[in-house]
Amino acid sequence: MQNISVCVYCGSRTGADPEYAAQAEALGKGLADAGHRLVYGAGDVGLMGIVARAAQAQGGETFGVIPTHLMRAEVGKTDLTTLIITENMHERKKVMFMNSDAVVVMPGGAGSMDEFFEVLTWAQLDLHAKPIILMNTAGYWDPLIALIDHMIAQGFADASLTSSFQVCSDARDTLRKIARQSA
Repeated sequence: MQNISVCVYCGSRTGADPEYAAQAEALGKGLADAGHRLVYGAGDVGLMGIVARAAQAQGGETFGVIPTHLMRAEVGKTDLTTLIITENMHERKKVMFMNSDAVVVMPGGAGSMDEFFEVLTWAQLDLHAKPIILMNTAGYWDPLIALIDHMIAQGFADASLTSSFQVCSDARDTLRKIARQSA
């Protein structure tokens, strides 16, 4: 299996369900155990901090990207293997995406949705073919999946849009999909 860089988009909060944090920890550990590099938003709070600390605890390589204005709010994690500080959010997202081979979207807020829709749109436009995995922990993304189905049903997206991403229920399933695609 080839070692790859996996971009993880996730919340700067832990959310209401403890399963979100448990799955963030499992994903961080699993990425490190597989020898994959974690690419993420460089925060040390919420699910971001959990996934990064878990990867580090297993000896994993971590690549964080954070804009200057979020260093304080997201408690920029300075002990990463690589830390890139950008001028703005657009640059952050570009650097994260360009340094990854696959994308995992864990539970999160508006920022995680923005990141998901950006890479999904790029895939729809044939600007990349990187795997996109929506990690649907405890059914968190069910309403989003229903919205995408609604967009298709209402004629605002082609049915092929759903083939641009995969849905996994947990870290174990996500890691299996990554392993299959990097083999």
